[in-house]
Amino acid sequence: MTTYVWDYLEEYAKERTDLLDAVETVFGSGQLVLGKSVRGFETEFAAYHGVDHCVGLDNGTNAIKLALQALGVGPGDEVITVSNTAAPTVLAIDAVGATPVFVDVREEDFLMDTDQVAAAITPRTRCILPVHLYGQCADMEVLKDIATAHGLVLLEDCAQAHGARRHGRQAGTTGDAAAFSFYPTKVLGAYGDGGAAITSDAAVADRLRRLRYYGMEERYYVVQTPGHNSRLDELQAEILRRKLGRLDAYIEGRRAVARRYAEGLKDTGLILPATAPGNDHVYYVYVVRHPQRDCIIEALKSRGISLNISYPWPVHTMSGFAHLGYSRGALPVTEALAGEIFSLPMYPSLPRDVQDRVIGALLDVLAELS
Repeated sequence: MTTYVWDYLEEYAKERTDLLDAVETVFGSGQLVLGKSVRGFETEFAAYHGVDHCVGLDNGTNAIKLALQALGVGPGDEVITVSNTAAPTVLAIDAVGATPVFVDVREEDFLMDTDQVAAAITPRTRCILPVHLYGQCADMEVLKDIATAHGLVLLEDCAQAHGARRHGRQAGTTGDAAAFSFYPTKVLGAYGDGGAAITSDAAVADRLRRLRYYGMEERYYVVQTPGHNSRLDELQAEILRRKLGRLDAYIEGRRAVARRYAEGLKDTGLILPATAPGNDHVYYVYVVRHPQRDCIIEALKSRGISLNISYPWPVHTMSGFAHLGYSRGALPVTEALAGEIFSLPMYPSLPRDVQDRVIGALLDVLAELS
């Protein structure tokens, strides 16, 4: 038997009745595009975060892209972000014609090193785009102060941090806007692609709604500014409405798995996830670190345990971003992490026997390497 990082079938078996009822609700409504389910989810997701507006979108990449556009970021602008992230964070910046500028991450928690941000600001800088990585928040109070002092907009990438908090404040509620992905593996996942952007700025929300709908007001057929077809699907919205009510339970399930890993793998030489002071971690992924990562992964694979790496290739080293001019060594912490980090299986319904199997196999492999 192979142990995989995530298997949606276990969740589906538990929630099947409610999910199929969501399908019936949408198909029986007579509204298949931007109907009651999208409006309902937008209202409820905004309320969950205590913000005024949520705009449902087709995926997380476009949530970042359209949020950047709605915030006025475009050609000629620079956006400060990190390279230890999923490529879509940076692809969205490129898609609006802006230039990504990378700062390194911190050794202890892999989050944006806020001490490097001010030095990266130039006359072309328009936006700071922190990534709330692996399930916890970047230092938003520091970034907010920097953005305010320099007249920059602040966009949060919350694709991995649904329900995470910093000093009690929800991820996505400090910046000018925040982008979310609802890819199936996320803490709040759809059964297909989906995304959203949240904001308390009515003008930004209005621009987002136009941008997702060809650049039109939804009740007219006049393009006011060139836009996109980036609407959240009505069926996925209804599924997300049902799952939103279980989000806090999903988070607690992830935290329970993380506690078992932490207890079972302490004092083994494996560097376990560190939670930054003030953060409430939701463990989108459980990322550990070891200098013999590749040997460990191969040894586990021979035992039928397949693990993921988040992320083996820093974005600034990818050939598709060679034009940015970053050389090896430009971001030393990010580059070191790429050779040492890997993710243990993590999802709320992960069976205890699978957790025990992973822990036991890791203990055996680490003992052999010591």
